[in-house]
Amino acid sequence: MNVLRRVLNRGLLAAACALSLGLPLQPALAADASSPDGLIRQLSLETLESVKTDKAIQGGDLQKIISLVDGKVMPHVNFQRMTSSAVGRFWRQATPEQQQRLQDEFKTLLVRTYAGALTQVKDQTIALRPLRASPSDAEVVVKTEIRGKGDPIQLDYRLEKSGAVWKIYDVNVLGIWLADQYRNSFSQEIGANGIDGLIKVLTERNQKAAGGKA
Repeated sequence: MNVLRRVLNRGLLAAACALSLGLPLQPALAADASSPDGLIRQLSLETLESVKTDKAIQGGDLQKIISLVDGKVMPHVNFQRMTSSAVGRFWRQATPEQQQRLQDEFKTLLVRTYAGALTQVKDQTIALRPLRASPSDAEVVVKTEIRGKGDPIQLDYRLEKSGAVWKIYDVNVLGIWLADQYRNSFSQEIGANGIDGLIKVLTERNQKAAGGKA
């Protein structure tokens, strides 16, 4: 799972930048979360405000950051779709209980890695590119760019609309969709040890992270 870990750390650091630093836009333009780009913009501003006003978060309190990420960002992610996409063709072979376990452990992994990446965010900024979509589209890609020291980092989001709600279901970092990268690692683990083997690996990784050993 070392490849998966490297991808997570790199990709979620970029995502943490996007959802914690705010956008170079006027506040009056940042309130509309009924559109997909509006959602990304609003999450950025709200998370930034939380980081700026909480001294414990500023001091690197990981549990506080985990709570922020879990409460502010993760409700806007479709974890069932993200997990099923990452597991790929094996998802249909899993029992409902296995599917739920995979989803729970995958979410825990993402939350902790995302929170850890958030502690590394410094003075980066993010630019939101114009949205190319029609009002009737139910799935769109919101493109952004992280700017700081070094070369800009491409960061795009896939979002889906269910009713009036937009949710993120994949993230593209430097041209690689993370669900695709997960799928490669997950498939190898399932091929070697079955679905329960993948659940075990994810569970053990989360337990080590919770104990401060990851």
